[in-house]
Amino acid sequence: MSLIKEKSDHDVAAGRTGHTGRTGHTGRTDRTGRGGPSALLGLLTAAGGPRYAVALAVDAVGGGMLGPFLLLYGVAMLHLGAGAVGLALSAGMVAGLLVVPLTGRWIDRGARTLPAAVTLLLRAAGSLALLSADGLAGFTAAAVLFGVGSQSWPATHAAVVSTLTEGRLRDAALAAGRAVRNAGLGLGALLATVAVSGGAGAIRLLAGVTGAACLVAAALVGSLRVRATPQAPPESAHENPREQRAPLRRITLLSFANLPYAFCFDVLEVALPALLVLRLHASPAWSSGLFVGNTVLVMGLQLALVLRLADRPRRVVLAASGALLAVSYLGFWGSGALGGTPGTVGIVVVSVLYTLGEILYTGSGTALVAAIAPAHLLGRALARWELSTGVGRAAAPAVLTALLAAGPGALWVPLAAATALGALAVLRLGPPR
Repeated sequence: MSLIKEKSDHDVAAGRTGHTGRTGHTGRTDRTGRGGPSALLGLLTAAGGPRYAVALAVDAVGGGMLGPFLLLYGVAMLHLGAGAVGLALSAGMVAGLLVVPLTGRWIDRGARTLPAAVTLLLRAAGSLALLSADGLAGFTAAAVLFGVGSQSWPATHAAVVSTLTEGRLRDAALAAGRAVRNAGLGLGALLATVAVSGGAGAIRLLAGVTGAACLVAAALVGSLRVRATPQAPPESAHENPREQRAPLRRITLLSFANLPYAFCFDVLEVALPALLVLRLHASPAWSSGLFVGNTVLVMGLQLALVLRLADRPRRVVLAASGALLAVSYLGFWGSGALGGTPGTVGIVVVSVLYTLGEILYTGSGTALVAAIAPAHLLGRALARWELSTGVGRAAAPAVLTALLAAGPGALWVPLAAATALGALAVLRLGPPR
């Protein structure tokens, strides 16, 4: 895909690790220092250079901070009820989901770093709205700005990486970004916790710092000025419109298969804490330990596993992740049936299998879509995938808690079956590589 850069190519190339950032469609990433700090740094700068890497870090910390921070700001600073705050945050998430398809079409017109910069600007505006809010209306406006910026970021980021890298280098660069994001999620949550303990002044300061950081990151991303020449459909597609629609139809079906996969994130954040505390009467510390352990494993293994599995077809890796997740869900069911301390320990052991499934899922899903999407439909393809992830995540808390209330079997068996069916669909619909 040809690039139009309003700056010189030197600015982007300078941040790369000694190669063009391009590989062939069957190209392999350099395996030297697999998964180590130097490999992580090199991959972070492979797409966009150091400035873009800084923006990734800001997005990661902001993402980790926004969830608990927004809730706490609404309750502690604006004295809103928890229910009203929750509805406002849900409105922000829904608004973000509605904008994702529009973002995809913007990307297909050739935009790359501009949409990514706009998502960061929206979050900076959200911080400003938060600081000026004096009631529910202002808080809701801030939640919508944060929601739109946050929901559109994954598609814009994947589009930037897909434009500046290809093949397995693209997969590894996406994995490096996810490793940084997981580190940022933990750091952001820690900052939010510290801010709350520091009182109202610290909370307002954190909101201001968040906005300033997003503004700086937006300026860094916007300064790269990377665009892609809008791609026309192949000549054969002009002759046969059904052939033009076929790739997007396949990605749409893959996105439906992705829906049960997307529930896996809230299994850790919602279902397991509820199972441990409410049914096994374990200390909440167990839930915190599971979250920390999961974060550490993802940070340590995400990139290494993506590089190690670079020779495997992406659809096989994605299907294997579904199988691991499905088996882990049944393992949670069986462990919970043990009750007491044995059940709690069993859940901790099975959570390692679950984390491996999550790592394989996040390491192959977006990469698979980016690999099979036609150049002229890249934005819409990424948007549909991210939309299915967002819808799954939005529905997961309500669905998981309702099923768990009906009984552990009512939760884990249907969830395992749906994920296994999704994995079978991926095997059938995915490309050979």
